[in-house]
Amino acid sequence: TQTDISTTRVGTASADLIIGCDPIVAANKETMARMVSGRTQVALNAHSAPTASFVHNGAWQNPGSACQAEIAKVVGQESVGIFNADLAATKLMGDSIYTNPMLLGYAWQKGWIPLSLESLTRAIELNAVAIDNNKTAFAWGRRAAHDLPSVEKLFAPAQVIAMPTARDSVDALVAKRVEFLTAYQNADYAKTYEAFVRKVERAESALGKTLVTQNVARYLFKLMAYKDEYEVARLHTDTAFLNKVNAMFEGDFRINYNLAPPMISKKNEKGELQKRQFGPWMLTGFKVLAKLKGLRGTAWDVFGKTDERKMERALIGEYTASIETLLKTLNADNHATAVEVARIPELIKGYGHVKERNVKTARLQWAGLMKDYAGINQSPRAETSHRAAA
Repeated sequence: TQTDISTTRVGTASADLIIGCDPIVAANKETMARMVSGRTQVALNAHSAPTASFVHNGAWQNPGSACQAEIAKVVGQESVGIFNADLAATKLMGDSIYTNPMLLGYAWQKGWIPLSLESLTRAIELNAVAIDNNKTAFAWGRRAAHDLPSVEKLFAPAQVIAMPTARDSVDALVAKRVEFLTAYQNADYAKTYEAFVRKVERAESALGKTLVTQNVARYLFKLMAYKDEYEVARLHTDTAFLNKVNAMFEGDFRINYNLAPPMISKKNEKGELQKRQFGPWMLTGFKVLAKLKGLRGTAWDVFGKTDERKMERALIGEYTASIETLLKTLNADNHATAVEVARIPELIKGYGHVKERNVKTARLQWAGLMKDYAGINQSPRAETSHRAAA
């Protein structure tokens, strides 16, 4: 009855039920203050969306698991029901928007909501938005609470795939990236990439290891597939991408592009390029530009004359030269440092001034690791290892 609702705000340590659609939000101080052991039950979505920190911090790690643990610590593990409602809604309903009614159904089936099924069903009907889908999502949530494995089985892989060997892993990494680089530039460009990775693989195989090779396979590719104007055009005109966009939206819609072409874009007071909006007509320009990718890196490449493009091409040479240096003396003692050197391009993220800033940071760490590597080679233990190998 209306008299049962005495306040619109739950007091400190007074929550009977928390429906947490995101662990990060559910674990914030305001919400945690409402929880108390012995009273509060928590129906929690295992999936947590990235926060704004993801944009500003390239090394950001999702704290979802830590948030789950913190909630369980407060109310007790037996009072927390966790399942990936976001994944279930996407796989079973086709849209993660049904995460909310699914969690509601989950909490109701657990006996944590003192309302009748008829009341909740009627509320969904009165809301008059996607009634059947919301009822279905509610029912899936009930089933997840009753028999979660049976729900998860419906969107689990159909068969168990055997764990690949180290060699299979390298081959899979290389094959996928060779295909991409062939489309990115041409077959010769892709062969150059593969030849270098195989050279590293031969050198490292003497140690019975593959980590340096795997890192080179990932990060040489990253450097070689830098996203310039030709690549942006190729990706935007890709048939698969356009089909996906058309499948996601209906009716009369238009696509605008936010770009910062170095040759025509304005800069702010810090000298940073500022994006501007281009209309749907840009797709026609993309189609023309995508066909000109063969000019990349040549004297006719007008886009390649910018400082950013020169830096990107230089990074490829610097990286392969560093790896060549490592291979000359690679052994068990310096292998771990070689792995870290091979991983350096992971620090190089973003575009424009963001990328430039990250490159400066990466080069400092890069130089430090190369110095450490040289120091290991000059140690008495390394000399003994070299003599033993000889």
